[in-house]
Amino acid sequence: MPCIVELIQGDITQIQADVLVSAANSGLRGGGGVDGAIHGVAGPELLQACREIGGCPTGSAVMTDAFGLQERGVKKVIHAVGPIWQGGGKGEAELLKSAYHASLMLAESAALKSIAFPSISTGVYGFPLEQAAPLALEVAGDFAQNHAKNLTKIIFVLFDQMGHDVFQALLET
Repeated sequence: MPCIVELIQGDITQIQADVLVSAANSGLRGGGGVDGAIHGVAGPELLQACREIGGCPTGSAVMTDAFGLQERGVKKVIHAVGPIWQGGGKGEAELLKSAYHASLMLAESAALKSIAFPSISTGVYGFPLEQAAPLALEVAGDFAQNHAKNLTKIIFVLFDQMGHDVFQALLET
């Protein structure tokens, strides 16, 4: 079965997917935005699991159980650490692509069928959405075409209309 890439505007914690990706910090300490929302629904066990892992380097990802999200059909949470935007000259693009790719590899290796991503690093980390979106879609498209064996759906969940519109325009080109 081919792997498809789709867009949804909304709250990632409400999405039906085997795994939700959280835009995490390198200390896996929980935070605001998407990370805070996922931790809020998953419950304190998620933060404890993250503490046991200890940390994750920028451009990488780790996976935990979904805890309270399991009631909604979510099996796992992937904590992807994207780069903090520093103007674009510090390897941010490659680190962002690496965070998406590492997440996809974790989901694939766990034989999961669907994965839901936020727009990693475009919130408080300041990565310009117009530069981040094509990188995210490039990684997802390549993975869907060339590497997906178990994954059948890669979902990008954009919280607001602007984010959705930017991703949608790229998918239509």
